[in-house]
Amino acid sequence: MQRYFPLITCRLLLISALLFAREADALKVLGGSVTAVQGGTAILPCHVIDTNDDLTQITWQRKTRKNPHNDNFITIQPRNGLQFVNGRDDRFKYVGNFNNNNGTLQLSNVALKDEGSYTCIFTLFPSGNQKIEIPLNLLVPPFTSVMDNLPTLGTEEVLFATCTAAGSKPPAEVRWLTDALGDKVRTTTNSTQYDNGTTTTVSSLFGVPTREINGHQIQCVISGDSLSAEETLAFTIQVYFSPTEVKISAISEDSFECVTEANPNAKFTWIRSGQSLLESAVKVDGANLQLLSLTSDLNGLYQCEASNAYGSKHGQLYVHVTSGTSRVAWALFLVLLSLNVGAAAWYFYKSGRFKRYFEQ
Repeated sequence: MQRYFPLITCRLLLISALLFAREADALKVLGGSVTAVQGGTAILPCHVIDTNDDLTQITWQRKTRKNPHNDNFITIQPRNGLQFVNGRDDRFKYVGNFNNNNGTLQLSNVALKDEGSYTCIFTLFPSGNQKIEIPLNLLVPPFTSVMDNLPTLGTEEVLFATCTAAGSKPPAEVRWLTDALGDKVRTTTNSTQYDNGTTTTVSSLFGVPTREINGHQIQCVISGDSLSAEETLAFTIQVYFSPTEVKISAISEDSFECVTEANPNAKFTWIRSGQSLLESAVKVDGANLQLLSLTSDLNGLYQCEASNAYGSKHGQLYVHVTSGTSRVAWALFLVLLSLNVGAAAWYFYKSGRFKRYFEQ
């Protein structure tokens, strides 16, 4: 009987080992690749199934951009719960269930530094450690902008504007919708990739800065996997130029308006040649000049200056109130940056060669 006992013991051990091996082959650790948007929440799934082994501990390891070495950073035990290793990070929360062999973690406010590989390890008895690797991929939406290059009027091709999708992962696509402009404009696109995996894409818009193209509305469209929807940035082509010919027109018998074309819009200044404006008799409102009282005190040469950051132009108005009447005799002069023309007009008036009267 004694000589059969060792044989029976060996058979029992062999059977037990085979049963454990079958169970170890049957159990599965479930996980999966995870993709999250920067600033959002990532769920790192980890679950072991098809086993009756006792779970004693769940361990999490990570190898990320910030931590390039695969180190333990979380342990989970039935009594102590979640414990941080090598520093606390409250963005991580245990959302699994230990009794159900579920080790799932939640990571809030996920950042580019968190991208990498996470390993979930179940310590089971008697089958030992069972693990799965969970890749975490980050999507980083771009910072988008359109910048005006402030082109001035000319005949040579220049850069109108740049549209930028900065710091995106993966790279964003940037394109212009130029509508009816057709071959009047062209675009180029360049990308720069950085060590942190992000890319900045810049699309440039070129064309000849003419008055005809000024004011055209176009769009820059930015798309990519990191954006939930296309982003459209409206842009109006601006060609900047100094005031053109200044015209002074009569609104009424005692009101006049200074008119010109400029981009940006011109600012208007009225002055009286050789004298100051009589505030009690004259009202200035931007481009408009109004004579409040029609007396000979208002006689003289008035100048309207239209100006912006790119230059200025002048127009002149001569006002003459005839004696004994309430009507105004006036003449309009277009003076384009030339004081000589203004002086000539004054000479003609003084010599009696140039007078215009309204009959009573």
